[in-house]
Amino acid sequence: MVTRHGTPLDAPLYQMNPQRGVEYWNCRAVAAAFTVAGDVSDLVPEGLHLPDAPPIGMVFVADYGNSTLGPYSEFVSFLQVESDDGERGMYIPYIYVTNDAAMAAGREVLGAPKKMASISITTELDVTTATLARPSSTPLATVTMVPAERLDVGMLSALMPEGAPVFSLRYLPAPPGGAEVRELVRWTNDIGVHTDAFGDPLQFIGPGSVTYPAQSAVDPVHRLAADTMLGTMYMEFDLRLHAGRVVRSTVTTAEDVDQAGRVDQAV
Repeated sequence: MVTRHGTPLDAPLYQMNPQRGVEYWNCRAVAAAFTVAGDVSDLVPEGLHLPDAPPIGMVFVADYGNSTLGPYSEFVSFLQVESDDGERGMYIPYIYVTNDAAMAAGREVLGAPKKMASISITTELDVTTATLARPSSTPLATVTMVPAERLDVGMLSALMPEGAPVFSLRYLPAPPGGAEVRELVRWTNDIGVHTDAFGDPLQFIGPGSVTYPAQSAVDPVHRLAADTMLGTMYMEFDLRLHAGRVVRSTVTTAEDVDQAGRVDQAV
């Protein structure tokens, strides 16, 4: 039963079943994992930290053939993180979609910082290319790879560990007299990789790269600059996304702000 939905109340932009989550089918994706060049520690919110030096990053670009939010494409930047209680997962500093329902649901339910953009996955000759552009005339990120050989289970687990959680920061700014809310949300995905006519999983690895043709202060995805490539992959799959739980929450009311101001003045 659909029990979670957005507004307008009589014509919601999105609807979902919290028991089944958001469901996707007939999907394909290109992903690249790498060590990150430079300091990106400021991108990670309280409650998480970067466990490795240099940090591990990933770019994931998907074409969701259909879903309970409709068909759309998505570009995600990930950083490997560790929570205060020692759990490793991935944090999303940047994420883009081509569907307004997906943007609203991601922001309102999970806190994923989604923006609208132009995203594509194309294949020409032997090269598969995934591109993010915002605006559409300005390409911000490109992942290229050749799906040269089958990806074994061990390599897939290294690139996308099964059961590893994803973290996002749900931030609700306060209107006058209201409360500012910051929630660190933990959620998970179940991925079912498709098989070909011979029963082999449709997941491939090959040479690839991540580049940032333009650097934008408005959309600084280039901050996850690839230093050493760890692997690039192509896969076809179905997916279920499960909204998990809030692991850290801070609520700041207008009274809290006033009280803090009075304390500062007294000091």
